[in-house]
Amino acid sequence: MLTPRRSAEKAVFNLNEFENLARRYLPRAIFGYVQGGADDGSTIAHNRRALDRLRMVPRVLRDVSSCSQQVTLFGQGFASPFMIAPMGASAIIGPDADNAMARAARSARIPYILSANAITPLEEIGRTYPGCWFAGYQKPDESNIERMLGRVADAGFSAYFLTADVAVGSNRENNRRNGYTMPFRPTARLALDLMRHPFWLYRTGWKTFRQRGMPRISNIDPVARPSIFSREISAVTGYAQFSWKHAEMIRRRWKGAFVIKGILSPEDARLAREMGADGIVVSNHGGRQLDCAVSPVETLARIRDVSGGMTLLVDSGFRRGTDIIKGLAMGADGVLIGRPFLYAAALGGEPALRHAINLLQREIHTDMCLMGVADCHSLREQTVISE
Repeated sequence: MLTPRRSAEKAVFNLNEFENLARRYLPRAIFGYVQGGADDGSTIAHNRRALDRLRMVPRVLRDVSSCSQQVTLFGQGFASPFMIAPMGASAIIGPDADNAMARAARSARIPYILSANAITPLEEIGRTYPGCWFAGYQKPDESNIERMLGRVADAGFSAYFLTADVAVGSNRENNRRNGYTMPFRPTARLALDLMRHPFWLYRTGWKTFRQRGMPRISNIDPVARPSIFSREISAVTGYAQFSWKHAEMIRRRWKGAFVIKGILSPEDARLAREMGADGIVVSNHGGRQLDCAVSPVETLARIRDVSGGMTLLVDSGFRRGTDIIKGLAMGADGVLIGRPFLYAAALGGEPALRHAINLLQREIHTDMCLMGVADCHSLREQTVISE
């Protein structure tokens, strides 16, 4: 019988297929937390439709024998134009998933972004992948901002991503239906769900408890690390009072690359540029915040027009090499991918993650050659049309 790890390495041929395996392996509550979105989930479906509507016009008889997908982001060179997105509670979903993702990304020479909502302390990830990136929320308090930025800088992170699209927590009805809550609340229904998935229960649940004790949200505060059972994490989101003036406080104090994540409006992109952001992530949070939001690829070109010299990253629904190429052709410098890598980490740890990265890199190489381009920058010269 194939274990989830062997299945992931032998039977997965693209990133979409990790989800099908994870659905069988993960407890329903945990799978639903990863897979689901806000309200009816219409934004998740719309993200895919928006990408599927885009069609590319390839060029032929071009020398692509030296095709390279290398990119430079914030002065750092990377092997590919995609990265592992920040995802909260990853190490509860897959065994030591934050470290596994950081190791796999470092080995493949792609960026990794740690979430403030991780249970793995950022200092630990800073040692696993020196110079990687951090994404978090900040209390609208100058002293807290200064101390938190000091902690992130001391851990060696080179870029700070301010998650800006979570002023309040979204309506996650699917979580309530499936029994997933934060703070964590054990119930008979949840216990039965977990016991029906003994491989996950031992490999992730028990081993995480043995390794770290009571799981804690480790990176939302300079000092506090509340337990997943604590009422303090009932609002592990941004803060309703947080505004552009607080973002400017971060910009003044943070010496590395400063990126604002969660922008869909060209006007907000202009404000980010004017306040000195080094980059933005055009994102609807993978459909997990405002349902019925516009897809990033629908507004990316207009944002590019007002972005000036900022680095433009994009996420939400990207799964295939062709998706990456569409994002770059529409104006992005790089693409964040989340759920498929978390599924891979849950199924097979670092080996499955390396397999996932290799699959996507091979697709990008093939698709770039078929587009008739030898480097990522040249993709901006290509024509992308909408059906």
